[in-house]
Amino acid sequence: MEEECENRKINNSFLPDHNYATEADIISTVEFNSTGELLATGDKGGRVVVFQREQESKNQPHRRGEYNVYSTFQSHEPEFDYLKSLEIEEKINKIRWLPQQNAAYFLLSTNDKTVKLWKISERDKRPEGYNLKDEDGRIRDPTTITALRVPVLRPMDLMVEATPRRVFSNAHTYHINSISVNSDYETFMSTDDLRINLWNLEITNRSFNIVDIKPVNMEELTEVITAAEFHPHQCNTFVYSSSKGSIRLCDMRASALCDNHSKFFEEPEDPSNRSFFSEIISSISDAKFSHSGRYLMTRDYLTVKVWDLNMESKPLETYQVHDYLRSKLCSLYENDCIFDKFECVWNGSDSVIMTGSYNNFFRMFDRNTKRDVTLEASRENSKPRAILKPRKVCVGGKRRKDEISVDSLDFSKKILHTAWHPYENIIAVAATNNLYIFQDKVN
Repeated sequence: MEEECENRKINNSFLPDHNYATEADIISTVEFNSTGELLATGDKGGRVVVFQREQESKNQPHRRGEYNVYSTFQSHEPEFDYLKSLEIEEKINKIRWLPQQNAAYFLLSTNDKTVKLWKISERDKRPEGYNLKDEDGRIRDPTTITALRVPVLRPMDLMVEATPRRVFSNAHTYHINSISVNSDYETFMSTDDLRINLWNLEITNRSFNIVDIKPVNMEELTEVITAAEFHPHQCNTFVYSSSKGSIRLCDMRASALCDNHSKFFEEPEDPSNRSFFSEIISSISDAKFSHSGRYLMTRDYLTVKVWDLNMESKPLETYQVHDYLRSKLCSLYENDCIFDKFECVWNGSDSVIMTGSYNNFFRMFDRNTKRDVTLEASRENSKPRAILKPRKVCVGGKRRKDEISVDSLDFSKKILHTAWHPYENIIAVAATNNLYIFQDKVN
């Protein structure tokens, strides 16, 4: 996939021009549904945009794989917590799709405090011929009704509607950082800095607290939860990661409150690499089970690690994402970039992993061949069906023609959010307010 990436770019659909991009247009999450036919993005303005994949046509077979806007809706609005005098942002932190059970699609979206279940459905017929109301919806005078009419369904232009079906609120004191749908498809969990809650998708007024790491005295707080995810096949198993670089695997069959973990994954720190920034860069920003459920991938500031669930002592594989930034940690700390939370994703067969970097670079690592590649998502190379060229970063000494110096990297351009189609080599990469979709070159 590395050298043969075809490229298509989809601007955030609310964006007239890159130069006029506002904070609200910045994409904050990207997620394919379970078939890969739909792709959802959430932004800082609380909006969700759903893209649908074009069906293949005999006239234009190369168009298969193109995604066009299917539905756009405002998921969350800004709110104000009067008890705490805090403003609650509308920014969408995470989107998770539910498996499709009927003609409609369902997704969960969350901001800092509230999770919502949305139904996205199509309508191409409308009822006409009511007895008690006019065609424009006004109630008729009963005395004017002289005959009984049978309502009929008339064809109309296709309309895609998004309706909120459930609102799960008032369960988190701290900011929600992740949500995960269980493999039983009946429950999901929402995670904030100190607690994890388990919800039933049908019940909105009650959730069960399954992890609580809040100390009695908040001055004794040493770590926070950064991400959590259910196992893809075992409905009783989940993991959560911490700001100290550790991962805990919990089994809900053991006890109702999973404060005691079943397995603990942590790599001992090399004393020779110890520095002022060690604890910050060891914080895990994302944790993802492989599709097979055998492996777990975690992303910290400089590396991606793959863990075997049967081996807690050390990671199976460690990939350096941008080790050339190790000498820049001081300036990255000063401009707050060191606290950026990069996500990581598996491809459909768990053989390749992808994660983002700075300068709109994103990295891919092939677990079998051990090859890696750096690619760039930018306006300059965003012509349709342009082939992406691998990029290289030069650390010091003489710079080659096609290399970029580490001092020239733009830290304001960063790829934090990525997604990989569940079955095909199609990836979605969010670069600030632009969404890029790349796919394997089609001969």
